[in-house]
Amino acid sequence: MKPSLVLSTVLSLLLPHAAHAGDCAERIATITPGKLTVAAYDYPPFTFASPDGTITGIDPQIVTRFATDHCLDVVTQVMDPAATIQSVISGKADVAIGSWNRTEKRRQVLDQSAPLYIDHMGIYSKAGDTTIAATLGKRAGTVTGFFWVSDLQKLFGSNLKLYPTPVALAQDLAADRLDVGFLGYNAGSYNQKAQGAYPGIAIRIAEPDDRIQATVLPPQTTVLYTKGNTSLGTALDLSIAHQHADGSMAKAVQDVGFDPALLDVGAPRFVK
Repeated sequence: MKPSLVLSTVLSLLLPHAAHAGDCAERIATITPGKLTVAAYDYPPFTFASPDGTITGIDPQIVTRFATDHCLDVVTQVMDPAATIQSVISGKADVAIGSWNRTEKRRQVLDQSAPLYIDHMGIYSKAGDTTIAATLGKRAGTVTGFFWVSDLQKLFGSNLKLYPTPVALAQDLAADRLDVGFLGYNAGSYNQKAQGAYPGIAIRIAEPDDRIQATVLPPQTTVLYTKGNTSLGTALDLSIAHQHADGSMAKAVQDVGFDPALLDVGAPRFVK
């Protein structure tokens, strides 16, 4: 797949200043010299993480390629999702991965790489709803922490139930205690195909609706890294641009069954 115009522009601007793969003359500041410490959690297919520190998946491929090109050894720390962010903030890890969205709130305490891929909002229902309009008046649910929660609350009011986890929401959908759920499309569609999750539930990308920002400008995912580490951020952005341009990132998403159109990220943006 050809890189987007935005990514091509980034690549053309940065390329004259880039170190070639395998050229370690460019020093990148990391917690431990010569190593890239990566905080990760198990979130297939973006990150498959085992307790022994082995990580595979889309995001690990991206950071491993970056580390290899800059002669850095990858050191992994597998932990709970919230702990990965705190690990970077506290200076115990250089980067955090796991399909993290680029957000204004995280921007206050972390820096965020150039966009990786799009994280669409999904509509989960037995009826196969694809539009927000089709879901209005129904018993709806979503999980706390998604940035579209406030928009949904304005539309659904008391008809919207908040859940602590996707598992709890899925249980109510299956038992007909809920008519429609709003969760991330990528993870749900993968788990349905690979693990048989959400039986009997149709998972669709929500069509654009001005009332829900996430459907108009879907969040972009990122690699989170230590705030102020310019050498790491610049090199990471360049590597991401290369991986978009040379097709390696497209292969990574296709390998897990995703449409490479997820890589059409557009101009970098932060969601509120």
